[in-house]
Amino acid sequence: MAHFARLEEETDQYNPSQKIWVVKEVVVIGNDIPTSNGSLGENDMHPDGETYCQNLFKGGIWKQTSYNNKFRKQFAGKGFCYDFTKDRFITGRPFPSWYLNNNDDWKAPVEYPSIINYTENNEEKPYVIFWIEEDKTWKARKEFDQSVTQVWDPINSIWNQI
Repeated sequence: MAHFARLEEETDQYNPSQKIWVVKEVVVIGNDIPTSNGSLGENDMHPDGETYCQNLFKGGIWKQTSYNNKFRKQFAGKGFCYDFTKDRFITGRPFPSWYLNNNDDWKAPVEYPSIINYTENNEEKPYVIFWIEEDKTWKARKEFDQSVTQVWDPINSIWNQI
């Protein structure tokens, strides 16, 4: 099956002077749809697939997306962005302070913690780690203990209890 993402242009919520193309939905189209070069299933990213979607859904901007990430970086999901210049789908920006790295993945301004587990009763357990945009910090808590929060110290690579 072929998958197509319907795009709409929107104002970037983090940069109102910029426009971005946002995925509004992803649909499945049969591989047997004819193109000028054989069936759609044998012709990834063939423009006839986009035209088929425009005709079927009465307009719109459509781009094919790969379920197994063979092209356009990754499989598009609702809320992803499409970069026409790079011809790829990029996940939505999670926070205003985050930036795209060279691989078009969002990165926090503070590196993700290198310590992701803690030991309790001789058993290793994962921290629940989350980003706090207001402080530009990583914080964590133990899985079932909401009362104790720790903040990541990127300089010393340790968790400090708040």
